[in-house]
Amino acid sequence: MLDLNLIRERPELIRLSLQNRQLDTHPVDVILSLDEKRRALLIQVESLKAQRNAASKEIGKTAEGKEREKKIAEMRDVGDQITNLDKQVTEVETELNALTANLPNLPDERTPVGLSEEENVVLATHGDIREYQFKPKPHWELGPALGILDFDRGTKMTGSRFYVLNGEGARLQRALIAWMLDLHIRQGYTEKYLPFVVRTATVFGAGQLPKFADNLYKDHEEDLYFVPTAEVPLTGLHMDEILDEASLPRYYTGYTPCFRREKMSAGRDVRGIKRGHQFDKVEMYIYARPEESDELLERMRSHAEATCAGLGLTYRVKQLCTGDLGFASAITYDIEVWAPGCAEWLEVSSVSNVRDFQARRANIKYRPSDGGKVKFVHTLNGSGLGLPRTLIAVMENYQQADGTILVPEALRPWMADIKVIKPAV
Repeated sequence: MLDLNLIRERPELIRLSLQNRQLDTHPVDVILSLDEKRRALLIQVESLKAQRNAASKEIGKTAEGKEREKKIAEMRDVGDQITNLDKQVTEVETELNALTANLPNLPDERTPVGLSEEENVVLATHGDIREYQFKPKPHWELGPALGILDFDRGTKMTGSRFYVLNGEGARLQRALIAWMLDLHIRQGYTEKYLPFVVRTATVFGAGQLPKFADNLYKDHEEDLYFVPTAEVPLTGLHMDEILDEASLPRYYTGYTPCFRREKMSAGRDVRGIKRGHQFDKVEMYIYARPEESDELLERMRSHAEATCAGLGLTYRVKQLCTGDLGFASAITYDIEVWAPGCAEWLEVSSVSNVRDFQARRANIKYRPSDGGKVKFVHTLNGSGLGLPRTLIAVMENYQQADGTILVPEALRPWMADIKVIKPAV
């Protein structure tokens, strides 16, 4: 959430941010108008309360009689005015908070201005796209042929965009999760096993509400949402807390299944398991002091890249432009891996610095070691990596001419040293 003082003092900056994100700037004008109305109402309320307090003292000194009754009656009228004004303040604040909650974060000055994902900037490509002596198959052909991927039963049980991983397919998925968690622990992160459902306040604090309400799964009998990403509960870990500066930065990692109501256009990303309503992801998350968050963003990016490199995948790094930047993010790097069967680059990680945007919403602060005023922390998040796209990349990059799949060496300790995935007998 943006600081209301910043909106009040630098509205032109907020308007420019919205323009660069291809969003309407009108909410800024409405917010400024409501803020002015709210402050005017508060002045009236405080004036009347001061008047009531002064009158109460006078009434206390006034003897019984008509004068006293008159003053009491006047104060009843003042009390009614205060009640009415308090109600107006609450109504204005509710509207004001709703509007400010829908304002996205300010893009970092290093974020390129662009209209859409077409203007994202490729910063580097690592590894060569392998040439095959045969035509690589997409995972939606490889998996069913090996008996490790079953679309029909997933659809039968739940519906479209669900599937079942069988045998060594399920084991490969589990191996990826375990390997990534262990890698991040070696990189200095502390593993967290997190709830897979969280309260509304937690989802709001992470910046998912109200913006993405239509994409979330909710238990309508309880105040609980299924997590769309581990970023949400990792934000909620320290909601409404004041951390000691000496404990920063804090590095966390965690695995969760993720649940999102994907809104897919016909003909785009509809084949295979690239997009689904349920998927697995390992997340990296950092709580930091403001002055160190930019450096830590680059460190987190290197950690995500190390995951791709450790799997022997060809990957590239892109910087998102303003038109494609996430709601809570100030600056984001996307990491994409090459999938030869799909013949496309698949995003497997987004690494972002959201600065104090989530901390303001979730009320997460730290106390400086010098005893100064408490400040909001900065938070950073990154996928390390997201599944099933990493699974797709492994299947398609390590496929052999006979339809079998080599298991990457890094994953073999979690696969009982199985070296090749073959058709089930």
